[in-house]
Amino acid sequence: MIVDERLVTFINSFDTGNTEELDQIEKEAIETYVPIIRKEMQTFLKTLLAIKKPARILEVGTAIGFSAILMAEYNPVKCEIVTIENYEKRIPIARENFKRTGKEEQITLLEGDAAEVLKEIQEPFDFIFMDAAKGQYIHFMPEVLRLLKKDGILVSDNVLQDGDIIESRYVVTRRNRTIHKRMRDYLYQLTHHEKLVTSILPIGDGITVSVKQ
Repeated sequence: MIVDERLVTFINSFDTGNTEELDQIEKEAIETYVPIIRKEMQTFLKTLLAIKKPARILEVGTAIGFSAILMAEYNPVKCEIVTIENYEKRIPIARENFKRTGKEEQITLLEGDAAEVLKEIQEPFDFIFMDAAKGQYIHFMPEVLRLLKKDGILVSDNVLQDGDIIESRYVVTRRNRTIHKRMRDYLYQLTHHEKLVTSILPIGDGITVSVKQ
């Protein structure tokens, strides 16, 4: 927890909720231990969509499709969403969730390793949401930036690693040190890239919002 738990609870008490179908998918995700975006991140994502009104959205990391459906539902304009997932067990669940919410025509799910799939995509996007394997963000970055339009927004989730990102690599458990280093590198690249204006925010487990100049 990177923000006081009582404060997060207070902030989330103002949440107005989602559609009944999204609430059900969220409940199922919690019951089956599938990580989805947190309440405060859901609200922030809706706000960004209201500001940007993107016509084309790319999501890296589908899981069971919750955030893709949320973006399809709460983007004020009709949009096309492309989402990438590599975990075989979750792909059919995501497809079923798209179908049950009537979003199967709006959301295209591409199966495979995002590092390879991203190279095959040519048409650019107004909005990109990065929510995949945290240690891979730095590797996805060149292709993601290629696909991001000028004035487009890149949002990256879970960048502060429950606060561990500020610790020395020797304090972090050995199995997490590679991810720790790669995420620090990713944050440096985002904040020092000549074509990006980036803010790091302590929302959920930490996010970055980058605008391409």
